Amino acid sequence: MKKILLIICLFLLPLNVYAISARNAIVMDLNSGRVLYDIKSHDEHLIASITKIMTTLVAITYGDLNKEVQASESILKAYGSSIYLTVGEKMKLEDLLYGLILRSGNDASIAIAEAVGGSTEGFVYLMNEYAKIIGMKNTHFVNPHGLDNKGVGNTSSAYDMAILTKVAMENDTFRKIFGTTYYKTESDIKHYSWEGKNKLFKMYKYTTGGKTGFTESARRTLVTTAKKDNMELVVVTLNDPDDFIDHRSLYETYFNKYYAVKVLDKNNFKLDDNYYKNVSFYIKDDYYALVNKNEEKDLEIEYNIYKDMTIIDNIKIGEAKVKLKDMVLHTESIYAKNIKPREETKKTLWQKIKGWFKSW
Repeated sequence: MKKILLIICLFLLPLNVYAISARNAIVMDLNSGRVLYDIKSHDEHLIASITKIMTTLVAITYGDLNKEVQASESILKAYGSSIYLTVGEKMKLEDLLYGLILRSGNDASIAIAEAVGGSTEGFVYLMNEYAKIIGMKNTHFVNPHGLDNKGVGNTSSAYDMAILTKVAMENDTFRKIFGTTYYKTESDIKHYSWEGKNKLFKMYKYTTGGKTGFTESARRTLVTTAKKDNMELVVVTLNDPDDFIDHRSLYETYFNKYYAVKVLDKNNFKLDDNYYKNVSFYIKDDYYALVNKNEEKDLEIEYNIYKDMTIIDNIKIGEAKVKLKDMVLHTESIYAKNIKPREETKKTLWQKIKGWFKSW
């Protein structure tokens, strides 16, 4: 009888409820920041080593990737995942970032923090300031690695981590590191070869990046990205014992539910504007909007051209906003090109003769 009741209850569940194991989860469109799926995504919890997404982005933003970093005795405080640096060892900052993402090196995070922030405390300050700038409202960092002590550590939400990943993936250097599965390098004393811990690369062919995390208090945390047919998504799960399976399931579900529509075409961009009659316009990038079969009809583009500007080639002259009903999915800058100079008034023969005499 209990089995029959359970089956009946399962059939009564809404069709949009998916059986994943995560306490908190989100699926977000990387192109627009639109949330497609959500389980308590704004709740704040310990995040473990997915912290290192912020560590990497801050290091790229404020550090010199070619700088040679020397590991101090502070790395001896690190425990758990490591790339096994030796005190005094020297390695390029860029190489340390690969060790940070692929092997989740806690020793690498300390060396990076001291090199970029002047101290671990200085670097953590940069992490929190960056979080404020990009709108991470339920996030607080206390270290660059994600380790916690008796439940005290870095906290964030699935939503905030998705926002962070969206911003990070706009950086080409970060995207390259995040999407690397194997890396070889050397320091001044050792050779290294690292294989990444993100199993989704082998489980799901559309995977473009990811960072794993685990502590006893936070449990399993995972951030991954995947791209298919001009659609790119980020999935974040917190406290999820079946995280890799759940990520693959969520990608398959939402790549099947949505499709990409090319709304802006940089090679065929045309804009009729009577204000600037001698000006042509261009945009730098294509834009694909993620929609389902009921939404495509609601897509529109809103153009805003700035007036009374001194026009020169390649100056930003306006914006194109891609909207889905009242939701702004994307804003693309519009630039001026092929500015036609004003035609000079033709000179009479007498004016030309006067000009000749003046030039003598």
